[in-house]
Amino acid sequence: MYALLLNERSRLVLQVERYQGSGDDTSLNGVRLLCQSGTLPYQKTHVESSTGPWGEWTPYRSCSVGRLKAFQLRVEGHQGGGDDTAANNVRFRCSFGQVLEGDGMGWGSWGQWSEECGQGVCGIQTRLESSQGNGDDTALNDMVLLCC
Repeated sequence: MYALLLNERSRLVLQVERYQGSGDDTSLNGVRLLCQSGTLPYQKTHVESSTGPWGEWTPYRSCSVGRLKAFQLRVEGHQGGGDDTAANNVRFRCSFGQVLEGDGMGWGSWGQWSEECGQGVCGIQTRLESSQGNGDDTALNDMVLLCC
């Protein structure tokens, strides 16, 4: 678990493994949230979830103004012997209603929005499956935001 105040101008970046064809897909492997103060000199800081070993970091998505307030996770259920991926993408809602959608995969369906953080997000906690060796890997499985 990591904690800091994400305010002023918040950004989102995801670590995503793209479609592997006949290989084992993991999709969402990590989440990084960044904050930049609105005044010079700019101060930047970030929190990052535990990350899986697969995939690349995607380009930043930024709130035009304001803080991250709530999230929604895209999850694929158990495939019954198929290739499980679990969490595949995430959306965040900013202070003034703007929605940031990550560059994750489109498998599964969007869950409910989390409760809104009144003062904004202070941290992130994730559930990450470790490498299964020759088994079916899923990487990031769940996420919780910590409110200020």
